[in-house]
Formats: sequence, structure tokens, C-alpha cells
Amino acid sequence: MSNPIFSEYPFIVRHLSKNEGGGYLIEFPDLPGCLSDGETIEETIENGKEAVQAWTAAAKDMDRPIPKPGELGRQSGKWVQRVPKSIHLRLVNRAREEGVSLNTLVIMMLSESLTDVPSVHKRWLKGSTKRKVC
Repeated sequence: MSNPIFSEYPFIVRHLSKNEGGGYLIEFPDLPGCLSDGETIEETIENGKEAVQAWTAAAKDMDRPIPKPGELGRQSGKWVQRVPKSIHLRLVNRAREEGVSLNTLVIMMLSESLTDVPSVHKRWLKGSTKRKVC
């Protein structure tokens, strides 16, 4: 599939551990939340082309700006965040339950919270004002 938009955006492909489901993951730093996966690197890149196409189409449909290539990719992607020990413990336990690293879990949670796509967690939180969230 020829996609001139895809070729302009830098991307990162990384191997997924068995606990993460195996295969490969592709991420686009300039397009928050735009990612895909595949069994092989080649399949992952092809799926990434479709993901970029879908991401940009959705942004246009919602009248959202499409970042220029390199606009967000200049960030190092690293920062240090201090959290209370109780939150750290909860995150570590959750990562263990999900079978992913703490870093992967936090990236997924941050990415999900920055998108407008309602998740199961967001629907659950919005669905009840009586639930206590600790």
C-alpha cells in the first residue's frame, strides 16, 4: 500500500515479549495514540501504514489538527515522575496481572487517557457516581 503520509512520520518498532503477546509493536511519536502491531516486522509496518491512515482520517473527521512530522518527535520521551509508594505498588501489581512491564503499563494508561476513544475504564468511571475509586 502506498501511503505518502506514512513515509513522512518517524516511527519506532519494538519486539513484544511473550507476556505482551509476542510479535512487534509500531508507534508514531508525532501521532499520539497511533500504534499497531503484527507478527513480523514487515506486517507491523504495513499495519502501521493503515494505522496512520485511520488516525489522520479520524483527526480530519473531528476537525483536529494533524501534527507535522517531527513536531512532537523532538521530545526525548523520558522524564522522572515521583509517585506515592501506594500508587507505585498498585501499578506494579497491575503490570504483573496484565503480564507487562511497569513501563509498558504506564505508557498504555497515559496513551489511553490522552485519546477521546472511550475505554472500558472510562465508561466504568463515568457509569457510576456511587463507586468508590481508590
